[in-house]
Amino acid sequence: MSQRIVLIGAGSAMFGLGTLGDIFKEAYLEGSTIVLHDINVKALERTRSEAQQYIDDHELNFNLLATEDRKEAVKGADFCIISIEVGDRYVLWEQDWKIPLQFGIHQVYGENGGPGGFFHAMRIMPPILEICVDIAALAPDALVINLSNPMIRISHAIMTQFPNLRYVGLCHEIASLVHHLPLLLGIHVNNLVIKAGGLNHFSILVEATCKDSGIDLYPEIREKGPVYFRNAENYFGHRGERDLCVEILERFGYLPNTTDSHFGEYIHWAYDSVDHQGILGFYADYKKAMLVPPLPPQERLAIGTGEGELWGVVPIISALVSGQEHSELAVNIRNNGLIDLLPDEMPVEVPGQICDGQLTGVALNPYPKGFGALLQNQVGTTLLTTESICSRSKVIAKQALLADPIFSRCAVVDDLLETMIHLQSPYLDYLQ
Repeated sequence: MSQRIVLIGAGSAMFGLGTLGDIFKEAYLEGSTIVLHDINVKALERTRSEAQQYIDDHELNFNLLATEDRKEAVKGADFCIISIEVGDRYVLWEQDWKIPLQFGIHQVYGENGGPGGFFHAMRIMPPILEICVDIAALAPDALVINLSNPMIRISHAIMTQFPNLRYVGLCHEIASLVHHLPLLLGIHVNNLVIKAGGLNHFSILVEATCKDSGIDLYPEIREKGPVYFRNAENYFGHRGERDLCVEILERFGYLPNTTDSHFGEYIHWAYDSVDHQGILGFYADYKKAMLVPPLPPQERLAIGTGEGELWGVVPIISALVSGQEHSELAVNIRNNGLIDLLPDEMPVEVPGQICDGQLTGVALNPYPKGFGALLQNQVGTTLLTTESICSRSKVIAKQALLADPIFSRCAVVDDLLETMIHLQSPYLDYLQ
């Protein structure tokens, strides 16, 4: 069925070529127009050229367009997929992480939560909100699919500033559970039924059952999990980065979806509990892997994003277009009672389902109160992050930092904010 699908940030080899590869495999999307948009002209042309060659070589029925003009790209879109970063990703990321440490703020990572996540949000949210202005004006019925981090803060800003836009945020973090639980339990993945949720990068496994018997698997997870996860390998095949996750499992009774680096960004006592060596090793390996030449473009197009990524982008689009039913392990949408311990306006990560052309979330109530109390600590700083960007206010920005449970030293907030504005002036000097 012919659709207009827009990829914003299409110059990225992983996102642009990977998503195109997934689209090219989907029969329900044959005949669609795919529009590539990026502000990096050379990267945009590289993606367009490789994708057009793939279309021609395989005689595919897709119409491919590429433009630097964002308004032209989104006009009349049915789906707009956003995956962007601003500036030098790793230089800025390391500033987000390490500068607050110099001011005595003990954050364990710097991408999504804590002051690092705040500064990341303050850079990336203004351009994403500008993108949404165009979508709201030129494609008001489009589904906006966001893949960019920090997911919680971006999702809140989009949903509150553009309440009429159809929106979902997607993250592949749930893949960690899908990988580890069959190994822990000695069960085939197809015989495993799980429900997980909370906030993005700050979610827990809520339920786990055996499909053929209906047996509750959580007693076995609680019994075997600590030993297994203390020795489990990370994404790059090294042991570690699970100390905090084991603490959560033992003290709160529920298994985190992800590893210490992401999970620890949200907990005020995490600095004393995480595996710092594992986190530093993971980041070094991740950066090295991302900076090496990617797969050859034609190979990336043939593979797509790959099964291990568990991206739901194309399956969601396909189900909405075809009218078929479909389930996703994790979607980020407006709460509206899906987790009873959080305000309706918060973006929550819960299982999703598509039925009759509608995407809805699966409620996880009653939600575990102990871990839910940790989720509640994120509400104030999330709301204030959005307000500080929309008001362009340093005063509100400082309040957002001080409301964050990770921020432990009021006396440094003024100097830290000014230091980060100076270091990242092309992106933060809108604050007044």
